[in-house]
Amino acid sequence: MTIVTYGGVTVGLLLLAHALVTWWPGSKTLRKDPARSAAGLLPFLLAWSYGVLAILTVGGLIGWVADTTLWISNWLGDVALVWGVGGEPGQHGPTVAYLPLTQTGGAIVLILTAVIIAAAKRKKTPAEVRSGLKAGAWCGICLGTSAGVAGFAAVPLAQAVNWAGGALYGVL
Repeated sequence: MTIVTYGGVTVGLLLLAHALVTWWPGSKTLRKDPARSAAGLLPFLLAWSYGVLAILTVGGLIGWVADTTLWISNWLGDVALVWGVGGEPGQHGPTVAYLPLTQTGGAIVLILTAVIIAAAKRKKTPAEVRSGLKAGAWCGICLGTSAGVAGFAAVPLAQAVNWAGGALYGVL
């Protein structure tokens, strides 16, 4: 499993900040119709949850893609920190102990992978939704094992998916 560095966390936070700034409808619109305004952020948040679950997979193709994405994000973020603001490369960010997915939880992640890919490739899906899905998954991969709020959200997500998989497959 690839360990997140400060560079990877920085990339994840940049993706999150970009999503929030491009989504922000303005305070007047947000007060007038909060549900409709929040719905614009839903694709990003759903894909973020998927990205967190993807980085928690133990192995296989999905785990390899998530680990590779995190490795590239660590490298990109470290380069930006070193050359952009004079930081030190490769410092591991604070992490939390992650809860691995069970066999049935992994099956749910596989199903979610098919759903995310289908939604991102669907011709009728608006471009902003497709970009929100991609950025959300990338952000979730970067922040899923960090020690911040995003990393702490990984445990209940993993527990929920493990439970849902157990219930769906009748293992409980």
